[in-house]
Amino acid sequence: MLSVKNGFDNSKYLVLQSDHIKERISRFGGKLYLEFGGKMFDDFHASRVLPGFEPDSKVNMLTQLKDEAEILIVINSGDIEKNKVRGDTGVTYDMEVLRQIDSLRSRGFIVKSVVLTRYNSQHSAEKFKDRLTSLGMNVYKHYFIPGYPSDVARIVSDKGFGKNEHVITERSLVVVTGPGSGSGKMATCLSQLYHDHKKGIKAGYAKYETFPMWDLPLKHSVNLAYEAATADLNDLNMIDPFHLDSYGKTAVSYNRDIEIFPVLSAMMEKISGSSPYRSPTDMGVNMAGRCIIDNDAVEKASKQEIIRRYYTARCAVREGLGPESSVSKLEMLMKQAGVSADDRKVVRPVLTTAAECDKPVVGIELRDGTIVTGKASPLMCASAAMLLNTLKRLGKIDDSMHLISPSVIEPVREMKTKYLGYDSPRLQADEILVALSVSATTSPVADAAFRKLPELRGCEAHSSVILASADEKIFRRLGVSITCEPQYLTTNLYQSRA
Repeated sequence: MLSVKNGFDNSKYLVLQSDHIKERISRFGGKLYLEFGGKMFDDFHASRVLPGFEPDSKVNMLTQLKDEAEILIVINSGDIEKNKVRGDTGVTYDMEVLRQIDSLRSRGFIVKSVVLTRYNSQHSAEKFKDRLTSLGMNVYKHYFIPGYPSDVARIVSDKGFGKNEHVITERSLVVVTGPGSGSGKMATCLSQLYHDHKKGIKAGYAKYETFPMWDLPLKHSVNLAYEAATADLNDLNMIDPFHLDSYGKTAVSYNRDIEIFPVLSAMMEKISGSSPYRSPTDMGVNMAGRCIIDNDAVEKASKQEIIRRYYTARCAVREGLGPESSVSKLEMLMKQAGVSADDRKVVRPVLTTAAECDKPVVGIELRDGTIVTGKASPLMCASAAMLLNTLKRLGKIDDSMHLISPSVIEPVREMKTKYLGYDSPRLQADEILVALSVSATTSPVADAAFRKLPELRGCEAHSSVILASADEKIFRRLGVSITCEPQYLTTNLYQSRA
């Protein structure tokens, strides 16, 4: 089994990033509000495009600053009212806040306050506030400000930030995060600066966002992969014109930061008399680009991520969950990166096998380049069949051998139809893995196959049809990057992914 080639030095990143944040804290006299963009936990996008980057690297980096840090979580009250859901986890934003609090506290961080931004006495926001209060959290209200963000005179006044409740903080580093984009992180940081300045407290603001990487070329595959990840938002990477004008150096930023910078700079000048930054790039504390140790490995991984995003966008359009414009943009990004859908090696064997057998097929590319496929049958779905075939291959087990005893499988099939009301007794991927784990307790062969599961991490897979959500989650937990053709399993008008 070949190992995945690392292109990123994670240990170096933890040191450089934490040291850079400490330097920024000292620059502002001992207190920093750090707007935390992107995912604090489970940053699988970063780990895919930067082989060697651990999904929890950012929170692990903050752990090194734990004794001087506290976490402030903000959530848009309108998102609570709309019951907004995170696309990657299916968890509503308010429940994601609770999950973040638990996860951060389990790592020893101080998390005692939540800010409800754009608060306007929304019914659901009020209920959430009451729930947080009953759980011992401090809850603060930040209000909608007419003219935000352009009316600087009003925003930086008693009628703007002055109306917001001042969050009481204790530590020198206040990490401001939220459940998703549009939560109000930047506005919260600036509101805190306004109140701190009025009380004579020295404080500063900085932004922690991994992508785009300011010190890589504009069209580097890592930066193109960031555009691919935000294709539905139509984010654009751009040369930072303020940085180029001020320093004569090229740096990469993105359109929203560049558009807001003049307003942000004006706000900071009005708050404290001068702005510490001359460009959007100046605001960032991102050292990730300096930790790339193998550019070829990173380029290769990033190009594959662009292709994966292309398939994801096509499926989203098929399901009515995404705009067709995102597919067009991803086709353009693939062209810029010099790749096509055919460069995803696992796709062609899957489509060929599916055409030959006229059944759903799932295939996986193992780390040594071997392709293993599985097709749907009355007994199990294609995902389950592929997993069993793959584990046999990895365990050097004869393909004719049964890994799971019928005495284990049949009760599960009976339970699905007789007691749980499923139309089909066909087993899904999670069910077949549970059955395999049971068989592994009495069968050495099944146990040998079961022990090979960790070797699936980092592999690439593809399905000839849109997968059930349960199968998709299993692949995610196994660390397998799965893509699908934008085709449903049936021609029914109602399609359930349960």
